[in-house]
Amino acid sequence: MPSPHDKRTVISNLVESGITVFERGWLSSNNVLLQGDGSSALVDSGYCTHAQQTLALLRDNLHGHSLDLLLNTHLHSDHCGGNAQLQSAFPRLQTLIPPGQAAAVAQWDPVALTYVPTGQSCPAFTHQGVLIPGTSMRLGLDTWEIHAAKGHDPHSVILFQPAGRILISADALWENGFGIVFPELEGVDAFDEVADTLDLIERLAPSIIIPGHGSVFEDLVGALQRARSRLDQFTKNPVKHRRHALKVLIKFKLLEWQAVSIDDLFDWYRNTPYLASIEQRSNLTTEHFLRESLEALLSELSASHALRIDSGYIYNA
Repeated sequence: MPSPHDKRTVISNLVESGITVFERGWLSSNNVLLQGDGSSALVDSGYCTHAQQTLALLRDNLHGHSLDLLLNTHLHSDHCGGNAQLQSAFPRLQTLIPPGQAAAVAQWDPVALTYVPTGQSCPAFTHQGVLIPGTSMRLGLDTWEIHAAKGHDPHSVILFQPAGRILISADALWENGFGIVFPELEGVDAFDEVADTLDLIERLAPSIIIPGHGSVFEDLVGALQRARSRLDQFTKNPVKHRRHALKVLIKFKLLEWQAVSIDDLFDWYRNTPYLASIEQRSNLTTEHFLRESLEALLSELSASHALRIDSGYIYNA
C-alpha cells in the first residue's frame, strides 16, 4: 500500500484538480469549490452566522468569476444556512438539493425542515433543481457521480469523482465517525442504512475523502473501521446514541452562542421540541428532573473539554 501523503500535498493535488476545500469550524460544514471548464459549483454553504465569511472565502477564490451552481448534500442548517446569502450575491445561481425535501423547501416549511424543532436558524432559500442519485454531472474539471447516502439524514447524497477517486462524503463518513443518525432519534430504524452507506463508500474506494466536517483525509480503511466500531456501539446501546445526540446539539448551540448563562441555556434546553423528543419526556417531567439532566450533560461535556463552566456561565471550549 502506498504511504499516505501529507495534508499539504493532498490539498495541492486537489487544487490541481480544480477543487478548493474551505475547512470550517464545526458550527459550519466544510465548503467545496469546484472550478474548471465545466460549471463552477460550491458544495454546501455552512451555517447562517458564517454566511458573510462564506461569501468572502468564495469571492477570494473565484477571482472575479461568478458561481454557477450551489449543491447541498443535505438540508441540515450547518450545510445550507448560507444558501440565502449566496443566492442574493449571485442572482443567476442555480441551487440543487436532494429531492426528498424539495416540497418543504418550495413551500418553506421550517418545521418539516427541522430548523424550528432543533432551535437552529436557516434563512429561507429557493431551489431550481434536484440531485438525483444514480446520475452524474460535470462540475469544474471532471464528472461527479451522485449517490444516495441514507443514515445520518434519509435524504442525504454524497458526490464521487471516479477519475481522481475523490469523495465528498458530507456527514456519512468523517475521519473519526459520522453524523448523528437523526431518523433513529425520531423512532425510525436507520442504523442499517448507516451500515449500507459505509459499505457503498468502501465499494467506491476513494483515495481522498472530503468530509462535511474536519480535515481532508486518505485513510479510508481506518475511517471505516472507526465508523463501524461506533455504529456497533450505538446499535447495541441506542440510549448511548440518544445521549450522544443531546450533547452534540448542546455543543452546536454553544458554538453559535460562544457564551451563555446557565439559566438561558436551561430555557433553550427545556423549550426546544427536538430535545424533548430525544429525551422522550412526558407531560409529567419536572423542572427539577430537567435541570438534573442538563447538569449531567454539561458535566460530561466539561469533562471532555468541550465547554467550560464558570460563575453561572457556560463557555465554548
